[in-house]
Amino acid sequence: MQEAVLLLVLLGTMSEAEALHLIHLPATSNVAENSPPETSVHEFSVNLSASLSPVIPGFPMIINSSPLTKVFRVNRLSGTDFEVVTTGKEQLDFETGPKIFDLQIYVQDDVGVTDLQVLTVQVTDVNEPPQFLGNLAQGLSLYIVEGANPGFIYQVEAFDPEDTSRNTPLSYFLTSPTKSFIMSANGTLSSTTEFDFEAGNNSYHLTVEVRDSQGLRASTHLEVNIVNINDETPRFTSSTRVYVIPEELGLGTIVANITAEDPDDKGSTSFLLYSITTGNSYFRINELTGTIHVAHRLDREAGELRHNPTISLEVLVKDRPFGGQENRMQITFRVEDINDNSATCIKFTFSIKVPERAAKGTLLLDLNMVCFDNDSEAPNSQFNFTAPSGVGSSGRFSQDPAGSGKIVLIGDLDYENSSNLAAGNKYAVTIQVQDVAPPYYKNNIYIYVLTSPENEFPLVFDQPSYVFDLSELSPARTRVGQVHATDKDFPQSSVVYSISSGGASLQRPNIFWINPQTGELQLVTQVDYETTPIHILRIRATSSETTASVTVTVNILEENDEKPVCIPNSYFLAIPVDLKVGTNIQNFKLQCTDRDSSPRSFRYSIGPGNINSHFTFSPNAGSNVTRLLLATPFDYTGGLEKIWNYKLLIYITDDNLLSSRKKAEALVETGTVTLIISVIPYPTTIVTMTTRPKIIYQTLRKNVYSPSAWYVPFVFTLGSILLLGLLLSLVILLAKAVHRHCPCKTAKHKKAPVKKGEMKNSKREVVVETIQMSVSTAFDGEAVDPVTGAKYEFNSRTGARKWKDPLTQIPKWKASRPQGAAQSRAVSAEGTGPPRSTTKEGDGLSGKGQAEDAGPPARKQHGKPGTPQDRNPALTSRSSPKPHPGK
Repeated sequence: MQEAVLLLVLLGTMSEAEALHLIHLPATSNVAENSPPETSVHEFSVNLSASLSPVIPGFPMIINSSPLTKVFRVNRLSGTDFEVVTTGKEQLDFETGPKIFDLQIYVQDDVGVTDLQVLTVQVTDVNEPPQFLGNLAQGLSLYIVEGANPGFIYQVEAFDPEDTSRNTPLSYFLTSPTKSFIMSANGTLSSTTEFDFEAGNNSYHLTVEVRDSQGLRASTHLEVNIVNINDETPRFTSSTRVYVIPEELGLGTIVANITAEDPDDKGSTSFLLYSITTGNSYFRINELTGTIHVAHRLDREAGELRHNPTISLEVLVKDRPFGGQENRMQITFRVEDINDNSATCIKFTFSIKVPERAAKGTLLLDLNMVCFDNDSEAPNSQFNFTAPSGVGSSGRFSQDPAGSGKIVLIGDLDYENSSNLAAGNKYAVTIQVQDVAPPYYKNNIYIYVLTSPENEFPLVFDQPSYVFDLSELSPARTRVGQVHATDKDFPQSSVVYSISSGGASLQRPNIFWINPQTGELQLVTQVDYETTPIHILRIRATSSETTASVTVTVNILEENDEKPVCIPNSYFLAIPVDLKVGTNIQNFKLQCTDRDSSPRSFRYSIGPGNINSHFTFSPNAGSNVTRLLLATPFDYTGGLEKIWNYKLLIYITDDNLLSSRKKAEALVETGTVTLIISVIPYPTTIVTMTTRPKIIYQTLRKNVYSPSAWYVPFVFTLGSILLLGLLLSLVILLAKAVHRHCPCKTAKHKKAPVKKGEMKNSKREVVVETIQMSVSTAFDGEAVDPVTGAKYEFNSRTGARKWKDPLTQIPKWKASRPQGAAQSRAVSAEGTGPPRSTTKEGDGLSGKGQAEDAGPPARKQHGKPGTPQDRNPALTSRSSPKPHPGK
């Protein structure tokens, strides 16, 4: 046993020597407060495990600290040597921060072996120099008003970081002594003299030093500025009071320079503020320089300047924006007129239409009515006109009198004249309007004279009538022909062509279309010679002033465009397998017609399906009637035949032998007929009777609605829905009436005999069954009737029921019946089942047949069923019929 213990101790010692662990940890190290970043705190090493697995990159690391901080981190020195350094992210302060940090350093190698040790770091105190409060450490500027009494200026404050209680006094000194300032030991800065801004220095620079009890010191700079006091009124130095300026100066142009000076600023640049106190929009003054410039257009011809060109202003100068000293001065501006407006017109381009028969001397345009000069004073506002010029204007137009601007006609403007046609009957006249004063502005006026033609000749077609031929096979948009109409007037106006009548039918409202610009007649839809061989159209040509019409005849040329149509179009035939060759199969024949070919042109052929050529037509050409014959016999026994049903496609070709033609043309039309022939095999039973062949005619009718008749199925559907709804409502009303007036009765319901002296009531009666129950029946349940709302008791074992209180739970609708209503008749039930109601309005349970006054019958004291005299009078009055008043 002792040997085993020793072995275990030896193994543990060996495993500890081979395990990964941190050297020089745990340990305690010191670091000074306010240490800069990367300050070394403690160095340690890592002893690798027996496997010599390296430390994972990023390890060792500080995984936790107490208190939490980011001041420290681990740096790698070599593969196994590391150190803890400061990061600089947080400041180490002995006086205000934590003094001890416990750092948990964790290491792990590649095979997952780990170790964790604690490094305790203690922050040591360092004596720090005093510090100035706030911005005083960076220096401070102080201001003293000139003339102020000597005395307190500023209190300098500092503190010692080592003295957290602030009880140890600090000493303050001026390192550069001056006669004007003193500083007390507690930091009070005071002046010793009265300062004058104009007489002495305007600024003083002082250095203040503070010391603690151990001789550590700190210094800062103070700048003391002397503030000048304003006590003098500014004076104007510019002498001009009246300024004469021309109009239309550019915006920003300087028109005056107002200057002033401030005695307080003598010997230095004055800071005076200028302003115009008079309300105006024409001028603005520079607030700092006093220059007056144009701020709005100076136009003598517009606004108030046209009548009063004088502008008076008051200029204010002051040495402070608010308060201070100020002075005022009156100045005047006179705006002079210049010739800055050229003679102008409402418009410079005129277009005049003159009839070609206008008389000479006609006044065409008076330019004085549309031209003017906006200058306010003469001679700047005066103008005249130059003589007309331009190609074609000579000899046709002139001014009368010269320079007056009145344009008159002096020549001939006949539209058809050859010289006027060469000029295009358009004349461009140029006239200049110009000032009579410098700089002699000019503007060109352009006058376009257009000769207005007159209608002298009618619109005429180039032919009295037109005849065109058109094949009935021509497709849509085929050119039919062209019409053309002109007149001799110049210029020739555009002609618009239209179809005024003809070229239409009930089925096709527009058969032809004419191009309104060219007069080309085109086909809109295909024509049919057999329907309308000739179309007569009336074409109208319309110009700007006249209209003409012409007749156009379109002859439709007959073409072979109709296919042969045969009766029947399709047919089913059944033939016996032993039918003789040459037999007309069931007397079948085709009767064919063609609207544009004669019967002699028909030719018959059988297409696919005529296997072994069993069938043929006779005659096969030259007739519109042909018969189907069996050409070859059937051979099913020899294995030659394989099929019993034949589907024949018959082709009927008209060979294009049109009327009045002796040979076939290129066009051939073919019609088709489908025949289905079934071959009947030999019968298994031989019947010795001769049957007469019977021809079966099958007529296939197909009701096809036109796509345009969409309303037909809609009307049928809507009518069917309405009729179905009407029938359904009638059935419901009938069922209600039958159920109301004809109550159903079972075999158990028997009418009581009517005694003499009683009258049968013809109205609806309520039949009530009375249940005989034994005395021992016990009602152990209670429920409410869902129809009447009355309460009833029931036996959960037998199902027997009775009203809980027959006298007080009479339904309201029964209590409100009129006096003349029929009374119910009570009868005794033959069985012992639950009470049932024989009417829809019964007072019993719905669906269970609960009787109106059901319950155990009234009994006498000896236990026998009671008589009607022993029952409740109220119930008796309800169930017994009343005697007839006359009996």
